[in-house]
Amino acid sequence: MLMLNETNWTPASFILRGVPGLEDIHMWISFPFCSMYVVAMVGNCGLLYLIRYEDSLHRPMYYFLAMLSLTDIVMCSSTIPKALCIFWLHLKEISFSGCLVQMFFIHTFTGMESGVLMLMALDRYVAICYPLRYSTILTNPVIAKVGLATFLRGVLLIIPFTFLTKRLPYCKGNVIPHTYCDHMSVAKLSCGNIKVNAIYGLTVALLIGGFDILCITISYTMILRAVVSLSSADARQKAFSTCTAHICAIVFSYSPAFFSFFSHRFGGHTIPPSCHIIVANVYLLLPPTMNPIVYGVKTKQIRDCVIRIVSGSKDIKSHDI
Repeated sequence: MLMLNETNWTPASFILRGVPGLEDIHMWISFPFCSMYVVAMVGNCGLLYLIRYEDSLHRPMYYFLAMLSLTDIVMCSSTIPKALCIFWLHLKEISFSGCLVQMFFIHTFTGMESGVLMLMALDRYVAICYPLRYSTILTNPVIAKVGLATFLRGVLLIIPFTFLTKRLPYCKGNVIPHTYCDHMSVAKLSCGNIKVNAIYGLTVALLIGGFDILCITISYTMILRAVVSLSSADARQKAFSTCTAHICAIVFSYSPAFFSFFSHRFGGHTIPPSCHIIVANVYLLLPPTMNPIVYGVKTKQIRDCVIRIVSGSKDIKSHDI
């Protein structure tokens, strides 16, 4: 039942529909979502454990990886548990304040994800182009400062979302056709002017995504130039192999984001809403699921640490990739 505050038309709660048009197969949709969430939680918690307790992983690359894992845990945990409650228990109601909190966490940590991927590109640039100065440039205080700056960037840019959304009058109902509280999905329920919300949302996306993609592109351009200039084919292969896991992480993160961004603007009438919502969930779930797998497979030190723990051996010696 829709309860409104008479002074500002604020609903007491919203109803999340899940995936509209696919309600009959919500149970089937929930299985891959649940499986990926379990893999994401186990994989990322495992990475954090390894980086915390393995001395060989106390290096800048792995500190950035720890930031990425922590970001992934918060990002997918902000949405998937509620989505599973919708699919399994039909618990679709979320309070107005709870919706704003969920919105804040989702957008803050998706921005954090992009920022950490940018920092990891800069890490690879320093490691390949300035290997002798790597440990002196990326000291622990520097890593802590850039990590904090990336987090604060997301917080400061996303906080206005909550105020812009809270000020709106909601007289078009309280049913959100989504599995979580997305900024524009909530704003579209308003009968007020949401032009400011739309413009600010696009501006933030360009500020965060555009800046990070530019930095990643410049970093890999410089890396490619440095790798190509190496005289030995083995040296080139070894240098570039240190970037493969990070490139995979970029692909997993930005591919669904680009699809969602362009399909909303150029394919809105040809792509069904259910497809948009599934892709939006994949965008939040695929990177946390795949990142620990990719880094576990592609990074020799992490592989060796896992083998040593599983086998109970203390004789495996690991070397940086």
